[in-house]
Amino acid sequence: MLYENYIRVLHIDMNNNKVRIELREDLKQYLGGVGIATKLLEENLHPEADALDADQPVIFACGVLTSIFPVVTKTVAMFKSPLTGEMGESYAGGRMALTMQMAGYDAIVIKGKSDRMTYLSINANDVSFKDARAFKGVSSTHIGRLIREREEGAGKRSILRIGPAGERMVKYASVCVDTYRHFGRLGLGAVFGSKNLKAISITGEKSIPIKYPAEYLKAYKVLYDKSTETELMIKYHDLGTSVNVEPLSIAGALPTLNLQKASIENAHEISGESFAENHLIRKVACTGCPVGCIHVGQYRVEFDRGYEYESVSVGYDYELIFALGSFLGIDKPIEILRLIEMVEEEGIDAISAGISLGWATEAYAKNLISDADTIVPLQFGNVENYLKALEYISERENEFYRILGEGVHQASHTYGGEEFAMSIAGNEMAGYHTGYGSLIGMTVGARHSHLCNGGYSIDQSMKEFDKVKLVDALFKEEIERCMLNSLAICLFARKVYDRQTILMALSSIGMKDITDQSLTEVGREIYKGKLRIKKAMGFDVKEVKLPERFFRTVSMTGMLDRAVADELIAMYDQKCEELLREE
Repeated sequence: MLYENYIRVLHIDMNNNKVRIELREDLKQYLGGVGIATKLLEENLHPEADALDADQPVIFACGVLTSIFPVVTKTVAMFKSPLTGEMGESYAGGRMALTMQMAGYDAIVIKGKSDRMTYLSINANDVSFKDARAFKGVSSTHIGRLIREREEGAGKRSILRIGPAGERMVKYASVCVDTYRHFGRLGLGAVFGSKNLKAISITGEKSIPIKYPAEYLKAYKVLYDKSTETELMIKYHDLGTSVNVEPLSIAGALPTLNLQKASIENAHEISGESFAENHLIRKVACTGCPVGCIHVGQYRVEFDRGYEYESVSVGYDYELIFALGSFLGIDKPIEILRLIEMVEEEGIDAISAGISLGWATEAYAKNLISDADTIVPLQFGNVENYLKALEYISERENEFYRILGEGVHQASHTYGGEEFAMSIAGNEMAGYHTGYGSLIGMTVGARHSHLCNGGYSIDQSMKEFDKVKLVDALFKEEIERCMLNSLAICLFARKVYDRQTILMALSSIGMKDITDQSLTEVGREIYKGKLRIKKAMGFDVKEVKLPERFFRTVSMTGMLDRAVADELIAMYDQKCEELLREE
């Protein structure tokens, strides 16, 4: 807690409907966020048990700067991933971090399984276990309204919820947070489903006092001005991450047609500019953010004869346009928005869904699977059949869709086509084919994501390929992001929060003993914890098999060589072993 010498942890036991609060002085050194979440996961995890075992924990945590400085909006979730079988780490914005702070909790640990469908109502003085059987099968977009109608009381509220896919434990099911934000990747929605946990409502009404207002206001103004008056955040406000679609396609880095290509014809049609000019209706911000990077598009649906229409509003960004657009050969914004709406309704991670359908489409064309499996023909560009397929994944309609709901790695292991199953260590690929940085970064990243170490960005900034410099840059950035995520800063603002600015912010709230070196040490300690967790669950990066397609489709920086990739992975793994030996 701010100005306290402890971290306040709420423990929730769903087996017995019991709660307890723990004050942890030893966790204060991690600043918050992913630091304390990693430690709590390590303490509560059952490494050898299945990810969907009822006693596996879900950890939520926010940071020491949460809600009091601009763009510090994230909550981290940590868990054992049902998709990869190892460490799960996901982030969401919205109102959740603020409401946790205003309810008086730095972290929440949830274990056990309710004997019936339940939703949790959390506030500063009480945790209620409420009957949610009437909500069974309700979409993640509608459940928020239903809970708001039920819940009473003053204060800020955040609502987390799963859709039908989470209830059925599709292994890349997501958790929706406040309509437009998500714990998307790695299957937290399935973990909720395994606990019979349909939703969580968090209400907070505590004020957050500032002890040193003059120093704080000075620091706040610096951060606010950097966020709003400089060019650092302009692209996120104006077009959002979808600004990257056309440039990456032109550069030959946009995965297309299940990565058979790295660019799409008519890229401008699905560019950020096209979406903004024809479909953008508003921009939304997470609580405490002045930027407004959430871009909401709209399309019409005819629901009856006689020109009867309804308007459907859908959030979009680069990753969704890639996964449900170029990757599936779809080049019409309205069709992409329809697919996004479907994954929202069902509560499925958009990236994993798109990559899984990309593999299934190619597998269907190669006769590895048939109409008996897919029910509808899967063809690149056929949005109507993709919409049906997404429903079938969520419903686990037959054996094929049940297995496809376990991820493309499992599906290809069962039906073949592993060479074009675009997953890395069990997690479906991100939207970049920029070179070795993106490929190796996703492989060695703690959660196998481009957001672990920004490898795609390193590819774009390196003027000349250098193995040592690449590995060093990936390793350094991984540790840096551990530190940033301990503060729970939105990574879009990582250039706003440079080291000097972070130290200024911390000093303004009385944390004057933090130094540049101690920030590095925090990052290193967090990364050590993640590596220990991964080892305990049996992960060995040297055993990761990269799909052949990565070495058959030209990247932005040229054709990649498997031998070079293997060498880079070994170099990175050596640095991890050296880090662990420091203990």
